[in-house]
Amino acid sequence: MQGFQNKALLVRSRRFPKRDGFGYARAMRIDAHHHLWHYTTEAFGWIESGSAIARDFGTDDLAEEMAASGIDRAVAVQARQSEAETDFLLDCVAHQPRIAGVVGWIDLRAPDIAERIATRPAGPIVGYRHVVQDELDADFLLGDAFVAGVRAVLASGLSYDVLVNAAQLGTLPRFFDRVGEGRLILDHAAKPNIAAGVWQPWAEQIAAAARYPNLFCKVSGLITEAARDWQPDDFERYLDHVFACFGADRILWGSDWPVCQLAGRYADTHDLIARYVARHCPEMESAVFGGNAARAYALKSSE
Repeated sequence: MQGFQNKALLVRSRRFPKRDGFGYARAMRIDAHHHLWHYTTEAFGWIESGSAIARDFGTDDLAEEMAASGIDRAVAVQARQSEAETDFLLDCVAHQPRIAGVVGWIDLRAPDIAERIATRPAGPIVGYRHVVQDELDADFLLGDAFVAGVRAVLASGLSYDVLVNAAQLGTLPRFFDRVGEGRLILDHAAKPNIAAGVWQPWAEQIAAAARYPNLFCKVSGLITEAARDWQPDDFERYLDHVFACFGADRILWGSDWPVCQLAGRYADTHDLIARYVARHCPEMESAVFGGNAARAYALKSSE
């Protein structure tokens, strides 16, 4: 298979013993991307009324899903563009020790962004995200104030999650050049249109982004980009490309729960990637399902 002949892309320094149901070692397993919310139509206008996710999803629901798939810890990611969302997620951390960290929201274009970051608790917050995919400007990432805000996040030792749409993906190299060093994480493999089988320019553009060694990539949110009657083979070509471009030492698994429930179960998102890794790079299972998330988010403990 293309990209997997070069083992150097997949195994940089270490191997893991095999065990458990998928033939893997049992190490700390981390869901690198999930959400929590108290649903209201006003706060979550992007959720279709009456859909499977138009209800509350709390920490008890999360813990049940994680336990069923053998997941130990998780990273909660913002779903609303407000600092109240960050406060809500921090409160969730206080009530659920399985949540290892929060990717919150903050006004990255604020002139006092460095001071705002400093007032937030350094432990629970591991990074920030802006829902750039909802911005109409294809060059939104390149705005001077926004770039300065992301630089401030990275300079503080936190990560920045990159969430873009297809029109914005091509701007990533210029964005990365401007923000410089720091831990960057691309959400949902930049959301390829799997349902329509679209390949270019996504494939070329994500390869260009992957050339930046400080960029990690989440294989999350993929089943909601596929047809509703999706089959595991539908993702093979896209996963081949992402793993070949980034190497398995920069790939993070995330459930994107509860959004994933529009197309499948929490366990489906886990098993899709687990089976892929079992076939193509089983020695990197512990990295994809935990170790890489611990590095990308500088989590205090992954043991």
